Amino acid sequence: MPPGAHRGHRKPPRKKHTPSKIAALAGVAVIGGVAAVSMVPRLVAQTTPSGPSHEDTGSGPELHAQENAPPSALSDGTAMDARSLLAEDVAHAAQARPEPTARPAPRPSKSPSPPPAPPQPTAVYLNPLRAVSGLIPERVDMGVDFGGAGPVYALGDAVITNATGSNAGWPGGGWITYRMTDGPAAGLQVFLAEDVRPTVQVGDKVTAHTVIAEMFNGGAGIETGWAMPDGASAESQLPEAGSVGGSGPFPTRVGISFDNLLRELGVPAAPNAGDAPFGVLPSNIPNDWAGVG
Repeated sequence: MPPGAHRGHRKPPRKKHTPSKIAALAGVAVIGGVAAVSMVPRLVAQTTPSGPSHEDTGSGPELHAQENAPPSALSDGTAMDARSLLAEDVAHAAQARPEPTARPAPRPSKSPSPPPAPPQPTAVYLNPLRAVSGLIPERVDMGVDFGGAGPVYALGDAVITNATGSNAGWPGGGWITYRMTDGPAAGLQVFLAEDVRPTVQVGDKVTAHTVIAEMFNGGAGIETGWAMPDGASAESQLPEAGSVGGSGPFPTRVGISFDNLLRELGVPAAPNAGDAPFGVLPSNIPNDWAGVG
């Protein structure tokens, strides 16, 4: 063509994409066995549309760069197919991946429990003369004699069977009896006589914390011991106890039994507690009172 002549721009032939180019255009990468889409910048060759003719500058067809063109912008649909395949691969990989196994929570360690404390023994009876002021042990006769003054308690749980301050048969006039309802002496009658004034009445239920009489200094002191089953007098006067009355001989075995009980509860021993006893100890009256206090 002669110099100076004009020529129109011709469209370059449509480029065919090889598989490697398709992958590059679709931005497909395989990382660690799992497919992923990478939106990488790419250039798409594009010719200028046909239009009015321009003067040829001799530089060839004009190329326009387009960055970050999405796969859907490709006319042949190749990128869309690649993304469909990629989605299927990701779904298969997710199904093949094993679910993490949940570990059971650690069980808290249990420290061994201390062994339970052994039960503490409970006193069955208490010293009935613990609050008497100036207590003086005198002798064992049908019961046990003492001097002093102050409140006198019951031995333990019991019921009052007699209560008077004017009994002519005993010096000072006092006469109180109660039947034990608990412990090894349950069923036995106890008497408290002479210089005492009762603070209870017949039928009262008492415990080792109940004051049953006030002891006073009247010259005779007090006497306490095992009473007859009906509470009429001292146990030693019964035939089965040897029929030992107020004139002796002393100490009686019935009196020694009661003195042993008082000593177990902390009362001082009578001066003649070690002498040879007289009479008989009935089978229903214990002589050993260990562990009752």
